[in-house]
Amino acid sequence: MDILRTAADMQAHSDRMRRQGKTIAFVPTMGFLHEGHLSLLETGKAHGDHLVLSIFVNPTQFAAGEDFASYPKSFEKDAQAAENQGVDVLFAPEATGLYEPGYETYVSLESLPNHLCGIFRPAHFRGVATVVAKLFNIVKPHVAIFGEKDFQQLAVIRRMARDMNFDIKIMGAPIVREPDGLAMSSRNTYLKPEQRPAALSLYKSLVLARQMVAAGETGAAAIIEAARNLIAGFSDTAIDYVAICDPDTLDDMDSLDRPALMALAVRVGTCRLIDNMMLVRP
Repeated sequence: MDILRTAADMQAHSDRMRRQGKTIAFVPTMGFLHEGHLSLLETGKAHGDHLVLSIFVNPTQFAAGEDFASYPKSFEKDAQAAENQGVDVLFAPEATGLYEPGYETYVSLESLPNHLCGIFRPAHFRGVATVVAKLFNIVKPHVAIFGEKDFQQLAVIRRMARDMNFDIKIMGAPIVREPDGLAMSSRNTYLKPEQRPAALSLYKSLVLARQMVAAGETGAAAIIEAARNLIAGFSDTAIDYVAICDPDTLDDMDSLDRPALMALAVRVGTCRLIDNMMLVRP
């Protein structure tokens, strides 16, 4: 496995692979890899013959007071896991290599960020769209794989790729859960053992919502109220949002009469967790 540190080296490498007729599959991450990330790499291997993983904690998607400085890191462990997984290139740039002094160009979407997490993190998706666009131009992949756990991020990237005419197939990969149902996340490391039951309330509320839909409930308000009551029953939780929305536009839905996604964000102690589940599939 090659480890590349600069955009110029990564671009030159990708140019060589493309000249050789290789199909480049790309998995961008912020590191601290877990089984969810490894599942993305497995998907990448199935859809390309040259696999690139990036590790970059992107400063532009963190607001003041968020966990940019303390975001968990384990580069040596990540590099070993990547090599074991069959990654061909690990791209790990420095922040100054992607955002040089005087940097002033950003990618902003008009509508999709104004929902769900974007309401609570207003600059977040500008940073996400910007860094992903930069990585696409640097890595030059044919296919890029993102986890469905951050459904809004996936929606933003798909829209950005369409709008900006990126000739890249954007793929979503299913959420990978721990045995008790908790969605895998690098931020799970922030949880204290005694906070585990509260963290599991996210998954349990999604299962409850799915059960209500199976029993015939179609009113979004009733389902959201039941989910909020379940989560609020744990003293360590603070709900940012519980929403039922259109999976394409992320607009709120009143009735589950078409494809519907339930998404939620809950703070458990200092840890902000997100999760989602399709309640009505396309």
